[in-house]
Amino acid sequence: MPESQAFAYNAGISLQNIGIDGSDARILMVAIAGMIIGTGLFFHGFTLLKRRQMIQNTPTSKIRSIAMGPVEVHGKAVPAEKKIMESPFSGKQCVWYRYTVEEYRTTGKHHYWATVKNGDSGVPFFVKDETGSVLVNPKGAEADIPMDYECNSGFGKDPPARVRKFLKSDAAGFEGLFGINSTMRYREYFIAPGDKLYVMGTAADNPYVEEGRGTKNEEDIMIQKGANFFYISDKPEKEVVSSMAWKIAASTIGGVIMAVGGLAITLLYIGLL
Repeated sequence: MPESQAFAYNAGISLQNIGIDGSDARILMVAIAGMIIGTGLFFHGFTLLKRRQMIQNTPTSKIRSIAMGPVEVHGKAVPAEKKIMESPFSGKQCVWYRYTVEEYRTTGKHHYWATVKNGDSGVPFFVKDETGSVLVNPKGAEADIPMDYECNSGFGKDPPARVRKFLKSDAAGFEGLFGINSTMRYREYFIAPGDKLYVMGTAADNPYVEEGRGTKNEEDIMIQKGANFFYISDKPEKEVVSSMAWKIAASTIGGVIMAVGGLAITLLYIGLL
């Protein structure tokens, strides 16, 4: 018997031993799950709060006067020489992209989009303001970029040729049983040349420039993932802080409600409340 099934089986026996079975057991399991998820959401809210405080407490640097360590800059994305990509679905020029492939599924009375494949890729690019430019390596960044492209496929409708080519190269498909097209959704997010960006990361040595050989201070520096929060967004800082405030409130308040509610139901069912 698989480990997951054995766990569920043993849990069922344990609940039966204390006089809980059937629908009551299912309600209790949902309550316990809610308590665990709620606790996770609550602590996630504090993580977001810490990140928001870091953004608010880090002054925006002009690129010409950038220093090593945690840094925050604003500017336009500029491709580095011979460092340009094409997004996988729309073929747009970019320096970073993320994609998702989702399938529309039905389980009983429930309908939902399930992610069957996703990924991202990027190349080092410059962020330029009125004082200069600095290299940014987007690897490992949390990118808050809106969706730029979406297309669909389904019964009697194939995905666009470029999407089919990408799926074939990635050993993924869009057909279901008997070769009939599944209902699929393809989404793409990217940073294009000229996009205005807010970047918070760690300014460290630029590995592409020999130490001390840069003609300007910022040429010896690259913003990258370090010990601190690494974040890239096309929103202004005020919008970033505002959106985080809503996420913090939703995560902490929602987490408390779920955790307390789950705990109360659990204690009620086991006779301790």
